[in-house]
Amino acid sequence: MAEEQTPDNAEQTAAGSHDVATGAPAHRGEPVVVLEPKERRRRARAVKAAKVKARPALTPEERHAERLAERAQKAGRRRTRRAQAKAKATAATTEPTAPRARTQGTQKVRQGVVISDKADKTITVRIDTARRHRRYDKIVRTSRTLHAHDESNEAHIGDTVVVREARPLSATKRWRLVQVIERAK
Repeated sequence: MAEEQTPDNAEQTAAGSHDVATGAPAHRGEPVVVLEPKERRRRARAVKAAKVKARPALTPEERHAERLAERAQKAGRRRTRRAQAKAKATAATTEPTAPRARTQGTQKVRQGVVISDKADKTITVRIDTARRHRRYDKIVRTSRTLHAHDESNEAHIGDTVVVREARPLSATKRWRLVQVIERAK
C-alpha cells in the first residue's frame, strides 16, 4: 500500500525528510514512499531480526540435549540453595534456647439445662445465651447443645447443670459434668 509523493507532501521532501521504510534520509527529487503503520512495524521488525545473530537450526536431539543441560544447571543451583537453607535452619535450632514452660490453659465452664439423658454416662445439655444486637439493640436469644460425660448418671432431663471443658472423650463429647445445680421439678 505504498503511495507516491503528492503535491501536498512535497514540502516534506524538500525539507529533508526521511524515508519512512528504511529511516535513511530521502534524496532530492526522489519520491518518498509513505507506508501504513502495520507495514512500517513489519519492516522494522525484519531489519531488527536481520541485525540479531540468527541461531542455527538444531535437530530435536540437540534441542533435547540443551534442555537437559539447562535443567541440570538449574538443579545444581537449587541443590546449593537448599543446602544453604538447611545449614541456616540447623544453626538456628542448635542455638541454646530457654525451655518453654508448659502452661495450663483454663477450661471453659458453662451452665445449661439437660435435654436428654438417654445415653449411658452421657447427657445432652442446652446452653442458652442472650445478647444485645450491636446495631438494633434487640435482645437476641440463641442456644446450642453439647454432650457431656456423666460418670454416675446422676443428671436427668430438666436439671440445671454446670459442665466443664475436657479432652475429647468420644466423637462428640468434649465436656464433663461438674455438678447438678437444680433438680427438675
